[in-house]
Amino acid sequence: MTTPAGPTGPRPAAPAPGSSTAPPRPDGRAAPDGPPDTGARAGQDSGRRRGFRFPSAFTVLVGVTVAVWALTFVIPAGRYDTIEDGRPVPGTYHPVDLTTGFGDRLKDLFLAPVNGLYGVSDPGTGLTAPGGTGDFAGAAGVFLFVLAVGAFITVTLRTGALTSGVARLAARLDRHRTLLLVVLLALFSLGGTTYGMAEETLGFYALLIPLALKLGYDRMTGAAVILVGAGVGTLASTVNPFATGVASDSAGIGTGDGILLRVLMWAVLTAVAAVFLVRYADRVHRDPSRSLAEPLEEDAELRARDGAAEPLTGRHKTVLTVFGATFAFMIFAVIPWADLGVAFLPTLGWYFPELAALFLVAAIAVGLLAGLGERTTSQAIVSGAGDFMGAALVIMLARGVTVIMNNAAVTDTILHRLHDAVSGTSSGVFAGLMFLVNLPLAFLVPSSSGHAALAMPVLAPLADFAGVHRALVVTAYQSASGWINLVTPTSAVVMGGLALAKVRYDRYLRFVAPLMGVLLLLTVAFLATAAALG
Repeated sequence: MTTPAGPTGPRPAAPAPGSSTAPPRPDGRAAPDGPPDTGARAGQDSGRRRGFRFPSAFTVLVGVTVAVWALTFVIPAGRYDTIEDGRPVPGTYHPVDLTTGFGDRLKDLFLAPVNGLYGVSDPGTGLTAPGGTGDFAGAAGVFLFVLAVGAFITVTLRTGALTSGVARLAARLDRHRTLLLVVLLALFSLGGTTYGMAEETLGFYALLIPLALKLGYDRMTGAAVILVGAGVGTLASTVNPFATGVASDSAGIGTGDGILLRVLMWAVLTAVAAVFLVRYADRVHRDPSRSLAEPLEEDAELRARDGAAEPLTGRHKTVLTVFGATFAFMIFAVIPWADLGVAFLPTLGWYFPELAALFLVAAIAVGLLAGLGERTTSQAIVSGAGDFMGAALVIMLARGVTVIMNNAAVTDTILHRLHDAVSGTSSGVFAGLMFLVNLPLAFLVPSSSGHAALAMPVLAPLADFAGVHRALVVTAYQSASGWINLVTPTSAVVMGGLALAKVRYDRYLRFVAPLMGVLLLLTVAFLATAAALG
């Protein structure tokens, strides 16, 4: 029986007496060099000058937080007038005098992580702070969802079902590795294009990272199946309610407007991403030294485990059935079937609070069905939540950056400057510019729905003057948002996912940079062609 896996891959067996194992870092990534050095090894390293190591996800986000806070003293404060639902009114941008002093701004920086978790926006002042009444602006729902997924994954792993299932799948598909990668990437892309699969992907790393390693690939391959697959799907969203739906409503058009262009983009861009991933994976499979992922000791241990896969017991099959059904129900519960014209399926309208409860209940059910008992199940739930705490904290920090911008009233100023940049252009140039001007806004507001609600009421009317359909503005916005969110360090999906996969951010940037260039060119070409054809 193999040792039960942790949230980011199989756990190594218990160390022998006298040996030690490096604990994971707080961000969920492994210690840089595996087990701690013995005296001899430490002596060698102390005399060797170590090269630069890219900082952790926490350090990157702390740096971004401080930089954005500093820029709020340079960027003028301003706001748009808004209607009842909070949407800005085009042409109403005006400078504002902030009533907050330096001490208040310093307090915003100090409380940024707290506001990122459970800050509340006052409807009168627009300022976000802990406590009070108003609109909830924190990421507590997502935070708890990630911990619940961690609990569910760890309980499932304690049963041994996933370990045996992954081993059997790898053995059966050993001759069809390429097909497996393409199918998995396409499935994640389908989730991205239909319902904006994002934070939900964090639960899949525990399954796909071990599978990629077992098939002879690396951690980058497993992470890219999820990040690139769901990311490209979101870039080419077709009916994604959190991007296409919100943006179309804000633009005053239907969700189905422009869907033919978006379906074509999704098919082409997903195929391009699949080819890119397969080429990299095949290169790593032939020569592991060409991997861009930093090798870990546990990777070699997993690859060394040969032999026939262990048979699945009846309880294993039951656990795997519940495991798959939980994720399938999650997808069903978040898709707005009524908006898609599917009348025979109920629209549950679930969001992160309900999904967190789903995974907590499923964790308990798996433990009981597998015969783990009350004590072991409880311990696994607590352990799993702790294992995923690093990713949850990254999400909290990323949301705090947005709160700093909103409290300083610089978000609308940035939007106003982007609005000026696209005025008075031809239809083809306009389409390309709409994509380009949304890029910095997507970086500053990584939430696709927040970006849409903020930008579309202002940018969509520009399409009327350029002689193009407003649906093209929606497609340009969501493409820019999806493209940036493939790499932005303010995206909790990217930084949290890489932390779970134990892949360094700088290595991921090196991996995805060529694909980003191709996606950029193809997206602009699609938009410009659609604008020219009317």
